[in-house]
Amino acid sequence: MAKRSLRDMDVAGKRVLARVDFNVPIEQGVDHLSIYDHRLKATLPTIQYLLDQGAKVILCSHLGRPDGKVVEELRLKPVGERLSVLLARPVTVLNESTGLTVESSVNSMSPGDVVILENIRFHPGEEKNDQDLAKALGSLADLFVMDAFAVAHRAHASVVGVPRYLPSAAGFLLQQEIELMGKAMEDPARPLAAVLGGAKVHDKILVLENLLSKIDKLFIGGGMAVTFLKSLGRHTGASAVEEDKLDFASQILQQAERNDIPVYLPEDVVVASQFSGNPPESKTVGIDQIPPDWYVMDIGRSSARKFVSELQKCKTVIWNGPMGVFEFPAFTEGTRQVGEALAALNNTTIVGGGSTAEAVEELGLMEKMTLVSTGGGAALEFLEGKILPGVAALPDKGPC
Repeated sequence: MAKRSLRDMDVAGKRVLARVDFNVPIEQGVDHLSIYDHRLKATLPTIQYLLDQGAKVILCSHLGRPDGKVVEELRLKPVGERLSVLLARPVTVLNESTGLTVESSVNSMSPGDVVILENIRFHPGEEKNDQDLAKALGSLADLFVMDAFAVAHRAHASVVGVPRYLPSAAGFLLQQEIELMGKAMEDPARPLAAVLGGAKVHDKILVLENLLSKIDKLFIGGGMAVTFLKSLGRHTGASAVEEDKLDFASQILQQAERNDIPVYLPEDVVVASQFSGNPPESKTVGIDQIPPDWYVMDIGRSSARKFVSELQKCKTVIWNGPMGVFEFPAFTEGTRQVGEALAALNNTTIVGGGSTAEAVEELGLMEKMTLVSTGGGAALEFLEGKILPGVAALPDKGPC
């Protein structure tokens, strides 16, 4: 999957439109941007390279889901202010993404200037891959850089439309993500392990099917472990079970056994009398001792120790999904222990995006992982073996 790289293009003095992903959790409040700014920091190498080369940098991103309408709370101005701090230089945030005012602002740029277009999803044509919008965006620049891995699975105007009208290349972030994840999938140092968690088996069906022929060990935690335990005939209390996925879970376990792939499920779990962040009662029990009306909230200490012990023997680990209900501080221990163990490995650790990336960021382990993907859905589709439209739209490696 060798695509033309940013270094293959002469960007000096050029207007460069870079599709980035600044979709930060703005609902946490502007004051929290400095805490959840992983996606901004991840794009800095590309932006700084463009600035060092004397380019005029035009950034395009979405924020949230405004559904093609202007939503005041989803304007990019606070994000631009945070980016300005990170770059230690002024960043201009425009009130629109296309139009005469935008064209005038771009035409007045000097080398080294940075401009952010307004939230591209305010435009109803973005998610429809409207070609008029793609042309309008393309008319603002001389070159296009795709550096938003998190939306590479979306066939949107700013992702796959613009490359039809401008010489294009992959930014450093996109290049790093597809190369590191690609190597982990196709040519990993072994043993290769997959650690899967999160709420639902449904979200990981294609990942499991694709990975099972590649991995040497499989670890399952989080809510999806409940369905796997139920498929083995265990009583899982009041926890939600995906009844329609029990046969699938059973088939995965049988296939793993046929392929001599050990599957590690929780041996003990943390349960609570109420599904909340502050339940009246909680305790750790063996998987055969879950009370009928209680909820599984996390893997237990014994399970975490077992997971950690086996993961320490692996050379490459792909991790997607927390081990428990991580949004509740009382039930983060299993995720923390697994995360810290992976961070301590002197090997390759690939962390899927979404909630897993947020957990790693909150635990302060970002810098200790080989790659923390900026994409949740994109990372899942990549791990499923799918071709991402935003990557396929870029030309193969070589100069413009």
